[in-house]
Amino acid sequence: MTNTVQNLPAKLEAFARLLQIMDDLREKCPWDRKQTFQTLRNLTIEETYELADAILDDDLKGIKEELGDIMLHMVFYAKIAEEKQAWDMADSLHAICDKLVQRHPHVYGDTQVADEEEVKRNWEKLKLQSGKKSLLEGVPTSLPALVKAWRMQQKTAQVGFEWENTEQVWAKVQEEIGELQEAVEGNFSQEKKEEEFGDVLFSLVNYARFLHIEPETALERVNRKFKARFEYIEANAPKPLDEMTLAEMDALWDEAKVKLAVPTVQRRVPTVQRRVPTVQ
Repeated sequence: MTNTVQNLPAKLEAFARLLQIMDDLREKCPWDRKQTFQTLRNLTIEETYELADAILDDDLKGIKEELGDIMLHMVFYAKIAEEKQAWDMADSLHAICDKLVQRHPHVYGDTQVADEEEVKRNWEKLKLQSGKKSLLEGVPTSLPALVKAWRMQQKTAQVGFEWENTEQVWAKVQEEIGELQEAVEGNFSQEKKEEEFGDVLFSLVNYARFLHIEPETALERVNRKFKARFEYIEANAPKPLDEMTLAEMDALWDEAKVKLAVPTVQRRVPTVQRRVPTVQ
């Protein structure tokens, strides 16, 4: 299969320019010379979150800038590896190209797929065939817990470890809430209450998945809404907040809800139903 990549010479030229600049910086800039895999790690995480913010804001200009920052980091890591005579950027790019070709036999081979879900199931099967010992092996340990729960549930669903319908998942949420309430009212240990609270969150993530809602994005939107409304209270408070009653602050909160409200688009999304195992 051959396709013409649009504006390929300009893209290759831009990438070559970044590689050349990276070479210059490692040779001539004292700060860039000092960087290692370890010193760049936290900076890369920060840049990734900045990209995530731009995506959530639907800020195309910001996405372009933040993506460039991440590309710089990728080139930086490759340069350091090249200096260690381990591998270089070409090796890394060929590795991902080979992986994409191998895991898309419906594009680069004769495999037939019916839909997106079958593509994802085939992907996980091919990962296991390539030496992975578990479906969950590829979920990074350092992922935020909410995102990690989402990804683990997505992956295990590919082999049928899944509820049949949304009603069953909601019943599980209610069951877990009941167990948490029992732990609280029964004055169970803090460790047990934490475990039950975690079960509630995990089941809510599962419910969100059935509603086609990304829980991390949903929670971040609520965080931003809370921040904007509280900042409205701060900006419009007639006296210091610690001198105001809760009722007075609530009145400003209600004002903020009206003045900062953003219209939402309502649309129906079909429910995906799958086979459910009996073990939970």
